[in-house]
Amino acid sequence: MSDAWEVIFQINTLTAALRLATPIALAAMAGTLSERAGVINIGLEGKLLAGAFAAVYVTYVTGAPWLGVLAAMAAGMLVGLLLGLFAIRLRADHVVAGVGINILLLGLTTWLLQVVWGGRGTSPAVTSLPRWSIPVLRDIPVVGELLGSHSPLVYFTLLAAPALWLVLFRTPAGLRVRLIGEHPEAADTVGIAVNRTQYLTLMAAGALAALGGAQLSLGDLAWFSQNMSAGRGYMALAANVFGQWNPVGSLLAALLFALTDAVQMRIQTLPNPWPAELVQMLPYLLTILVLSGAVRRSRPPAALGRHYPPDHGAGAL
Repeated sequence: MSDAWEVIFQINTLTAALRLATPIALAAMAGTLSERAGVINIGLEGKLLAGAFAAVYVTYVTGAPWLGVLAAMAAGMLVGLLLGLFAIRLRADHVVAGVGINILLLGLTTWLLQVVWGGRGTSPAVTSLPRWSIPVLRDIPVVGELLGSHSPLVYFTLLAAPALWLVLFRTPAGLRVRLIGEHPEAADTVGIAVNRTQYLTLMAAGALAALGGAQLSLGDLAWFSQNMSAGRGYMALAANVFGQWNPVGSLLAALLFALTDAVQMRIQTLPNPWPAELVQMLPYLLTILVLSGAVRRSRPPAALGRHYPPDHGAGAL
């Protein structure tokens, strides 16, 4: 049994967890950003799919993965704008609008996969993002093995969490976003454009989540496959709640979920493993358990999910 634990909890497992956490963490931070502005962002799954598909398609056409990353961000911003159209302009229920976007993007990317490449399973292989090897980090014992060589988006995620925390909690722009999520009437009274700010945060959140999709299709792999997000958007929602609508907390929660995923993969390589179906359930089971416990103790933004009149004050669009 001790040998099994040594095999499971080794540096390779932790390295895999960091890689697996990246799309979840980026989507979770996207949820943090939009929900701090008062818009429930259930559509993270759809944004991951949109980013993953756009990244592969543009890379397939141009041969340039960095153009694919830019295309993923543009696709995510469009999906964020679509969510804003329904949730802000048309005053639809935020949860229903987000679920509808997830269903739309799952169907749309599956259909485009068939139209563009004539298959139902996966796209052809494309050029993946390079692996960066950081000269200083790679020479540090243990840390070098963990952080020394990854996709650029892994490093971006590690820097984005504290950067987004600084923006949200230490800048006037972040204060405006948080005020809208807590008390949009007060924000409007002091001249903050409520609706416009919500649109902008949704677009920025869409770009962040779509980068997670680009990591899935160009960082982890080099192709797009049907439904390749595989529930990571919903894990990101749980990570956002567990992280208390804090970008750094979202990153840590995503790392916890990803570690469980990496462990279940490692368990399946052991001789006489547990039933594969049971082991594969571990990340999703942890998500349910964490979310059920976190919801009882969490304090979401006070105006989360509320509609603010689109024709009211400075925030009208």
